[in-house]
Order: sequence, then C-alpha cells, then structure tokens
Amino acid sequence: MRALLSVYDKTGVVELAQALHDLGVDLVASGGTAKAIAGANIPVTDVADFTGYPAMLGHRVVTLHPKVHGGLLADRRDTEHLRDLETHQIDLIDIVVGNLYPFNSDPSIELIDIGGPTMVRAAAKNHEYVTVLVDPADYADVLQEIKDHGGHTTPETRKRLARKAFAHTASYENAIVSWFDEDQPSAEVLPASLHLTLEQRDTLRYGENPHQQGARYNRAGTESWWDGVTQHSGLALSYLNIFDGDAAWSMVHAMGEEPAVAIIKHANPCGFAVADSLADAYQRAFECDPRSAFGGIVALNRIVDDATADRIVDAAQADMIIAPGFEDGVIERLQGKRKNTRVLEATAPEAGPLTIRQLSDSFLVQENYRFSVTPAEWRVVTERQPTPTELADAALAWKLAGYTSSNAIVLVKDRVAWGIGAGQQNRVESAQIAAQKADGRATGGACASDAFYPFPDGVEAAADAGIALVVQPGGSVGDEAVIAAANARGISMVFTGERQFRH
Repeated sequence: MRALLSVYDKTGVVELAQALHDLGVDLVASGGTAKAIAGANIPVTDVADFTGYPAMLGHRVVTLHPKVHGGLLADRRDTEHLRDLETHQIDLIDIVVGNLYPFNSDPSIELIDIGGPTMVRAAAKNHEYVTVLVDPADYADVLQEIKDHGGHTTPETRKRLARKAFAHTASYENAIVSWFDEDQPSAEVLPASLHLTLEQRDTLRYGENPHQQGARYNRAGTESWWDGVTQHSGLALSYLNIFDGDAAWSMVHAMGEEPAVAIIKHANPCGFAVADSLADAYQRAFECDPRSAFGGIVALNRIVDDATADRIVDAAQADMIIAPGFEDGVIERLQGKRKNTRVLEATAPEAGPLTIRQLSDSFLVQENYRFSVTPAEWRVVTERQPTPTELADAALAWKLAGYTSSNAIVLVKDRVAWGIGAGQQNRVESAQIAAQKADGRATGGACASDAFYPFPDGVEAAADAGIALVVQPGGSVGDEAVIAAANARGISMVFTGERQFRH
C-alpha cells in the first residue's frame, strides 16, 4: 500500500505517518509535510523524488503530475488503465491525506491552492479504491479499520470520506468566491451568485416541533457567537430556543449601553425595559406582560448579580436565561428553583451583511436590516412639539418596533415597553392589543408604528391609550388626515421617513 500525504493542518499527521509505516504502508509526502515526517525519523519519499520533477513556479506546481494523478485515478479493473500504468511506470496510491489552506484566515492569490484540491478530488472520485482523509478527526478510526480489515478500509467508509472530501473542497472554493465578491464595487451588495457551504455545529434537542429533527449550522470556515456559548444548566437546546435566543440577544444589544432586559416569546418581545440597575430593568420588563413571560427567553446585557437573580427566581418560569456572565453563586441559585431553565453565558452577537430566507423551492436574499435614520433626522409634523423625554421614549419604541413582527405597535413610557402588538393583519388591532397590555401604564409616553398609518384610526387608538407622541415613517396618501387627527387629539407626531417591516 502507498499513502500520499500533503496537509496544511498538520495536527496528528506525524503520528498517522508512524502508524501507517508500522502497518507497512509506503509514505510519499510533499513540502512541509515531508519535512515533518522525516524530522520524526520516519521513512518517507518526497513527491519530487516520486515524480522525478522538483517543485517549481514558487511551489505552485508540486503534485500536478501524471505519476500522482495516474496513481490516484486508475480504475484497477480496467485493463487499459493497468497497461497505461505499466507503460509509464506509475505506481498506485491507496491513501491520500490532504487538507487545504484556511483561505478565510488570510485571503490572497497565493492561498488559492490548485494542486491540493485537484489531488483530493481525484482521490475522492476514485473512492472505490482510494481512501481520502481531509479531517484529522478521522485518522484514528481509519487506522483502526485498516487494522481490523487486513490493510484496507470498507467501501462504506471510503464513500463517506469521499463525500467529506468534496464538501471540504466545495467549502474552499466558496470561500474564494466570497473573497472575489468582497472586492466588487460597493454598489453590488447582492452578488450574482451565492455559494454557501454549511457545516453542522450543534445537534438540537428537536426542531420546531418534537417530531422534527433540528441542527444548527455555520457557514464553513466561520465562527458564530453561538459557538462560544457556555450552557451552565438546563435541558439541551431546541430549534426554538436558538431562534428565540438569537432574537433576544440581538435585541438587548441593540438598545444602547444602559442596563437592559428583553423577554422574548416566539421571536417577539413581550417585555423590554431599560433602567439604572439590571434588577430594575428585569422587574419592569417582566411586569410588561407576566403571563406571556412564562416559558419565555430572558436576555440581559449585564452580568447577572444577586439582586437581579432575586427578581428572576421570584418571577415566572423562563425557558432560557442568557447573559454575558453571572456573579459567584448566581447560577446555583437559578438552578435551585428552575432546574430545566437553560442558563447561557455568551459574548455580544455579530450580524452578517445579508439575510437569507428559504421559500418553498427558492430563496430570498436582502441586506441585513439597519436603522439608517437617526432621531436627529426625524421630522415633527404636528402643531404640538414633543418633549425631550417623549422623544427618548419614542427612540426606544422605534427600535423595538424594528425587532417586532409586522404589523408592529410598541408603547413605551419611562424606557419600558408597556404595550406591544405584534404580527396582526391590520395596524389598528396591533394598537388595540398594545393598549390592552399597557393598561394605562404608557400614558404620556410614545407609540411607534413600524409602517405608516393609512388612516386616522391607528392614531386615534394611540390617543385613546393616552399616548403623547407617535413616531411613524409617514409617506401614506392619507398623511394629511392622519396629521389632522393627531392635531385634533393634541398629540405630537414625528415622521422618520423609513419603514421597518419585519416578517
């Protein structure tokens, strides 16, 4: 048997080479791989000696040679192939160990590998005869299988490893395409093609429902803030824990630097508050809608202290609590009463440039949402001018509306979202739900609507809830009537000039 080794990631390669040598396998290797193996006093033939040609063109051409690819691609049942091997004195290669430059780590022309992917793909194509290894995690199992099966791997193993090899080269090519896309003119936000290779990172407890399987994936070669999450307690994560947790964590980090708490149910906020202390922020967020908070996701943007833990323990059961950290003893206190609650520690989230949503048989792609208009750019359109306090509440309400399913109405007073209406088919019913939840607690506060009011009824519903200021995009053909309704009820209104639907 003969093995060809040429790896960028040299994890375990010397140990693998030693084990293969002990099994009587002839070793051929290139460049730094050959040096590492020879440095361990393991007999190895350099590719240059194997092919009779030295590495050339600044190491761009090493394994691109008939003696390499003939040995990899030969169909060992085809008499013509065997005759060609004999005529050209080409030796068969039975095992390939190869992995590629981590292109995402330092993209450049010189890191675009040609020989490596070609060699790996050739071995994978001919997996009926050739075992290809691209992941050091597979070394031990393959060695054991070779020992157990008289010097060979099974057809099932070779096929599985070939699939993994093609996934490895596909991921590598996709990273290169993405690098070229980044170099395009800034106006080309959406490239002509998207090439996604997704790698499974977590197997979830179940999917959206218990009878569905679920898993979390990353784009190949990239890290997510979820990869750094530490789960201190509770049940294994499910699909909806991840989905709602991501919404909660993103929301609580988008609202400024003050202590803030978001309580999420089905990706929508049912409570949100900003306060001078984290304990007060939690208490007020919980009081927004205690009934909906049961089984919700709690996200806190500060290290959880004893005072905050007291409030959480006394409140309704949460499915998950996520924070940047916990003071000594807090996790144990949370575990004591809420054994099934998942307690997570995480770093701040990072959003990618695009959002991708699957349809039945195609995809929708758009720029990731951003708040491109600041409160300083808002335009007051009513006779009554808003106060600074009202504008501060309106700014918070406006941001929360951007994180709430459309049609969204958010009522805020004193930095607390007392009323949230989400996902209704018309804006008036969202306003009625928000007012019912607020139950008078938003009187004198601000109301945000994620899209314009087409008719005065939405503004009248806000006025009925005691709101002093309405913030909305404007731009409806009915703006004049809506502004007139606001003036008639003595409330202020500002136009942002920007809609923020969320579906």
